[in-house]
Amino acid sequence: MTSSGSNTENAVGMAEVLQALKAIQESQSRLATEVESVSQRLDALAPSAQEPSSGQDGRLLSQSTGDSTPTTVTAQTPVTTSESGADNAASSTSVGAQQKSGFTSRIILTTYPNQIGIRPIPLSWGAPEASERGPVVVSRSSSTIRRRNAIGAHGGSYSIYFALALASKQLDANHRPDFTNTEPAVNIGPFPQWGDKKKIVSMDPWGHLAPWLFADIMAKENVDIKPTIAITKAHMKLPELEESVRSGRLVPDGKVCLNSLGELAVTKFAVEPVWYLPGVAERFGIDEGSLRRSLFEHTGGSYPELITRGDIKVFLPPIGGLTVYCFGDPAKMSDEKSSLALRVHDECNGSDVFGSDICTCRPYLIFGIEEAVKEAQKGGSGVVIYFRKEGRALGEVTKVRNSLIWIVYNARKRGEDRASDYFKRTENIAGVKDMRFQALMPDILHWLGIKKIDRMLSMSNMKHDAIVGQGIPIHERIELPEDLIPADSRVEIDAKITAGYFTTGHRMTADELKAVQGRIWEDIDH
Repeated sequence: MTSSGSNTENAVGMAEVLQALKAIQESQSRLATEVESVSQRLDALAPSAQEPSSGQDGRLLSQSTGDSTPTTVTAQTPVTTSESGADNAASSTSVGAQQKSGFTSRIILTTYPNQIGIRPIPLSWGAPEASERGPVVVSRSSSTIRRRNAIGAHGGSYSIYFALALASKQLDANHRPDFTNTEPAVNIGPFPQWGDKKKIVSMDPWGHLAPWLFADIMAKENVDIKPTIAITKAHMKLPELEESVRSGRLVPDGKVCLNSLGELAVTKFAVEPVWYLPGVAERFGIDEGSLRRSLFEHTGGSYPELITRGDIKVFLPPIGGLTVYCFGDPAKMSDEKSSLALRVHDECNGSDVFGSDICTCRPYLIFGIEEAVKEAQKGGSGVVIYFRKEGRALGEVTKVRNSLIWIVYNARKRGEDRASDYFKRTENIAGVKDMRFQALMPDILHWLGIKKIDRMLSMSNMKHDAIVGQGIPIHERIELPEDLIPADSRVEIDAKITAGYFTTGHRMTADELKAVQGRIWEDIDH
């Protein structure tokens, strides 16, 4: 009995201790919130004493990094000792500029799990319902920064322009979007794939509805939540499509192909990347820690919470997104009884926009659009998905250096530009043949509810393998017709076919590839 009584007393004592600790934590959290509020009011009244300076004598003083507060630095205004009136005037101008910058004195460099005041809004990736999954919250606005459950920023690479707009006072830091009449132009889903954390790891399946699904959270908790997907309807005009109608390849029907100019009706889905880090790591066959460390190191250390916030599993990376162009009824994309033609296209600015003939990118894009329109006109669905992965995701500068358009392009054109050396020139400069890594590409197909592809308008083995590997069968592969291949792009297409691209035609030997040569530098009129 004594032992039993002692255990009961110990249990009661422990419960009281835990309750007391919880009360202390809640009290400190309220205190931290009040301190933050006071700090913001002081900053609004006297910002000049609190702004980081670009002056030579400026200093950043590190504060405590204990569990009670986020890691911060405090900026001090530099002290000038010059007796020159001009220098004093310059100093005064500098202070004036600081007064207009609008930043607070506390710079939060990073945060840690279980810090006082840090309370991420719950997020359960892969939950079947939006209410159970929760919103993606990434804003660093003063009302939201302590509730963030994601790392990074909205807009991908365009987040830098957002920062410039704020810094230059072109945008009010407290601006909140008015989402009136911005609802998606068509309904999509939900599909079972949205609740499968293995099928969608690189986009938010609820991103098109976030401001409406989570309006109560936005209002009650004063947090900033933005959509990561937008859906609209539009018309598409391309000069080649008028020729397609004239030649009879496209026939106007007034619904999909609207007129003799080849004007097309299209539904567009714009998608920003939202990465579920455990799922992304699994797709690439690496551990989450290695992924986080590599992302941190190779973005210049821009996202320290990748290291310090292992509890946050979502990252909005600073990269381009994608756009889906759907021809015909969008509901038919997920209808297994309807035929689907699909073109997955990776960005190529030189060809897609400016018509460079060194590659087959624009010809295949136009061909893909034509075939998608024809499929829609037959009662099925036609889809073209455009990914921002310029130069095989190596970037346009590397692409040009190598011939992958610019740097690679220069190296090829100053050499003999032979198909046998096509990938070698890329590897010499970039260290890798291709960084598009199609492992994440099928996510958009899962989001659209696509379960099979009847006609795949692509020769890429990487895209084919990624899609089939995600459980989506491809019934037929359609290669680019010979008469649409520009003469100077034979180097590219023949090298790719030999490396594994799909073809029903001849696959060249290594010796035959050496005979395939494009224009060299001397052939180009500068």
